[in-house]
Amino acid sequence: MANKSNKNSNQSSHKIPFPLASLPAVLLPWYDREKRSLPWRDIVTPYRTWVSEIMLQQTRVAAVLGYYARFLAVFPTVEALAEADEERLMKLWEGLGYYSRARNLQKAAQEITALGGFPDTYDGLLALPGIGDYTASAIAAAAFGRREPAVDGNVLRVMTRLTDCHDDISDPKTKRAVRAALAEVMPEEPADIRIFNQAMMELGATVCGPNTAPRCDDCPVSGLCLGRQRGTAETLPVKKAKKERRVEEKTVLLLKRDGKIALRKRPKTGLLAGLWEFPNVEGALDETAAGAAVEAMGLSVIDWQSRLTAKHIFTHVEWRMTGYALTVRGDGPAELEWVDAAGLAARSVPSAFARYYEEAKRELEMK
Repeated sequence: MANKSNKNSNQSSHKIPFPLASLPAVLLPWYDREKRSLPWRDIVTPYRTWVSEIMLQQTRVAAVLGYYARFLAVFPTVEALAEADEERLMKLWEGLGYYSRARNLQKAAQEITALGGFPDTYDGLLALPGIGDYTASAIAAAAFGRREPAVDGNVLRVMTRLTDCHDDISDPKTKRAVRAALAEVMPEEPADIRIFNQAMMELGATVCGPNTAPRCDDCPVSGLCLGRQRGTAETLPVKKAKKERRVEEKTVLLLKRDGKIALRKRPKTGLLAGLWEFPNVEGALDETAAGAAVEAMGLSVIDWQSRLTAKHIFTHVEWRMTGYALTVRGDGPAELEWVDAAGLAARSVPSAFARYYEEAKRELEMK
């Protein structure tokens, strides 16, 4: 890690400033007093920690809370998850996004069950499907008391401000340097190890937050903070601008026939793999072109009910959708599955189609 006062120093070998040696002694009492009560903190087991960490990947705590409770109610053990019906699992995950996480959870659960229990080391956890460096570190520390610093966006932000580091946090070298720096000061006592990573993340989530001025007056470690001392904290962290998202235009077809709506499964690989969707075609089609697309499926249009537009943003792509609700007759392609209201409710349709899902429910209720 490089700091502003020593721009010519060797960035990869930057040593942690001496005052940060006292970081745990200052941070942990604050965490004990101020931490939010969260269900995965209140009852700590390897399984509960693992499920929470996977759900929290690129997802806000507030969004996870309800899903976490419902998930544990249905799959209270790793064995129950390993044996779960995939359709039920994906339906339970519906709306949380990044659906590959759910499939990897089940794959990992099956491996854990075959092993006879959770691996209790960083390397063992890292070998499981869907677990990367951060998640392996977080579980190893919180569930097993291993001295493994977990570095996420919150921790990167806190550490770059504390050390006045102006390196690009999207550069893997910066993350490695932060991890090495934290390893030097991570506590030795198992009870402290279990909460140190959580305390760092809590500080970043609640006091030294993103996209806002840090609340230095409320910060327990402000006396150690070089960014505050040098007046640079609000400019940190440094992060290279993201590439502009690709935009894709789509036309979504809500096809209604005999009181049922058509669904189809997406391919087994790629975005939203294996989930259910309403039939759709590329491009923003007008009514004439959309009608031709329906006829190309071997269906005849009887009536047009409505036109709906929607947008959904993924990490790297944005869908701009034009949708039509229409009544049809004919069999259509074999890939279509015609479902009633109960069938729609039982299938996992991703939130990208939320507006069309609600319209489909309304149409089915009107039958």
